[in-house]
Amino acid sequence: MGLMAIYPRPGTTQSIIEHAKYPCLIRKMDITEPDQVWCSDITYIRMTHGFMYLVAIMDYFSRYVISWSVSNSLESLFCMDTLDEALSVAKPAVFHSDQGSQYTSSDFIDELKARKIRVSMSGKGRCFDNILAERLWRTVKYEEIYLREYDDGHELIRSLRQYFDYYNHHRPHGSLGRRTPTEVYQTSDLSLCYACATQSAKCCNLHLKQKKNWS
Repeated sequence: MGLMAIYPRPGTTQSIIEHAKYPCLIRKMDITEPDQVWCSDITYIRMTHGFMYLVAIMDYFSRYVISWSVSNSLESLFCMDTLDEALSVAKPAVFHSDQGSQYTSSDFIDELKARKIRVSMSGKGRCFDNILAERLWRTVKYEEIYLREYDDGHELIRSLRQYFDYYNHHRPHGSLGRRTPTEVYQTSDLSLCYACATQSAKCCNLHLKQKKNWS
């Protein structure tokens, strides 16, 4: 009989028992254009020593990763920073996530409501309600994370920076008619490319911003 080592696995969904309940708006929604729905999720990355956490905000229609960040803790601040970066580019009609404490925190919810963004959350234990975010993590892990060993946060950020640039701008998706997320995200609404049109790198390189809260 073979023996298998068992390692503690960090949790990423820390739900606050008493928090406002929000329905899963996207379950029966017809999503037909960019910035109609954004989705977000958190995953963990095994390092040489310990773990780091990765959060991403993705446009549901185009699969474009609008912003991402890494942290060595699950405090809500790094999710707030990632949201602020994404909102500096565009604004969705609906923001979808799970019921993790980072997303149910009063600061996060208040920011969404202040921007008149509708809040949508997966049902408890219903991972399929956020299936595109789960597919993103599968892609990132099998094409990038599982192929490398990261010694520190600097190395992780450099590697993810290169990967998300490839994912957004160069990796065609079968579900998008072999187009890239960038092509689909920018085609439907030229205003989304305002930063690019004004020769600013912010629109296309927003996801390259390095976060410092892992040190």
